[in-house]
Amino acid sequence: MKARAVRTGRQMAPMADQAKVVTAQRIEDARYWAAPRLEEAAHRVEDQLAPKVSAMLATAADKIDPTPRRSRQWPVMILMTGLAVGTIGYLFYRRNAQQWTDHMKDSASDASRWADDTAGKAAGATEGMASTVSDKADETSRKMS
Repeated sequence: MKARAVRTGRQMAPMADQAKVVTAQRIEDARYWAAPRLEEAAHRVEDQLAPKVSAMLATAADKIDPTPRRSRQWPVMILMTGLAVGTIGYLFYRRNAQQWTDHMKDSASDASRWADDTAGKAAGATEGMASTVSDKADETSRKMS
């Protein structure tokens, strides 16, 4: 029984290797697909969202400030706003990258599970065939005796 399992495992090894290669290729294809989109999203945040957030924060600061601002405080406020917007953009980028990574891990896990299920089914079928052949051999042996 153990020998059959070892033989079946050896027979399944090429299929498992092929599944591994196909999975790696698909992950690489997904990375090639996703990289330009992530970069485009980062540029959109930088070009479109950041100025709007900056203007909103400046307007809010002007509304709540009890004293008029001096002109030399503007550069500091602009710097802080830029840092805040940059941080927000970076957090969005990291969150999306993490979601993408988790999705790709799930895809690889599904492929691995499929390969394991296929190997298990093949092993079961092989064992059933081996049992049938063994039974027929025993029956033939009994007839010949």
